[in-house]
Amino acid sequence: MRVLVIDGDDDVARFIAQGLRQEAYAVDVLRDGAAAGEQARAIDYDVVILDPTLPGHPRFDLLREIRRRKPSLPIVMVSAAASIDERIAGLDAGADDYMVKPVALGELLARLRALLRRGARLDPVLRVADLEIDTVRRTVRRAGVAIDLRPKEYAVLEFLMRNGDRPVPRALIVEHVWDLHFDSISNVVEVQINALRKKLDRGFAVPLIKTVRGVGYMITNVPLPAAPGRLPTVGLLSADCPSSEMERDSPRRTIGCE
Repeated sequence: MRVLVIDGDDDVARFIAQGLRQEAYAVDVLRDGAAAGEQARAIDYDVVILDPTLPGHPRFDLLREIRRRKPSLPIVMVSAAASIDERIAGLDAGADDYMVKPVALGELLARLRALLRRGARLDPVLRVADLEIDTVRRTVRRAGVAIDLRPKEYAVLEFLMRNGDRPVPRALIVEHVWDLHFDSISNVVEVQINALRKKLDRGFAVPLIKTVRGVGYMITNVPLPAAPGRLPTVGLLSADCPSSEMERDSPRRTIGCE
């Protein structure tokens, strides 16, 4: 899951970002309110954590701007203002939740999980065939056997499973699992997929992690056809097909290009 943290306090922003990254969230941090609204609009974030008291930005204006541009985007407000009136004003301005600083990381993580479940009406337990993820306890089992995953392996697996039987392009995996500073030319996605195959598929009769050539990856126990054809794909956008190998590996959403 990809999170945008907007906070003018460097120490607080660093604390929140570090805690989220330890839990395998991809995190971008902004301290400038002028750029935050545009970035929240341009990038497909799963949730925004916002302190509305940014220097030079009228209170709640940024919150209202993000809410106007992304009506369904979950927003958690964090603020040192603890009065009931302040909380009511923030929620009425468009926040989905409100936390008073200093923020307890464990509580923030629990609130994020609750918001994400509520926003997409998600079952906290994801299942494909005999593979099961408990997104609250962050545990993985296949055929009842516990499987230990590293944070990024877990993040990639959860993102694939949340998209059901639809191929997920490499670009979207990059966008939701890594932050803006990620080197999109590297083969780290392929490394994570290979690691997951060793842990999840090795020793089982039916492999679940499938490669859809020219599209991306998916989790399914259904055999794929020889050619992908017109499989429904996550994140379709209009784009010109890339002309070089480097462009094909870039995080542009050029889905369906061979």
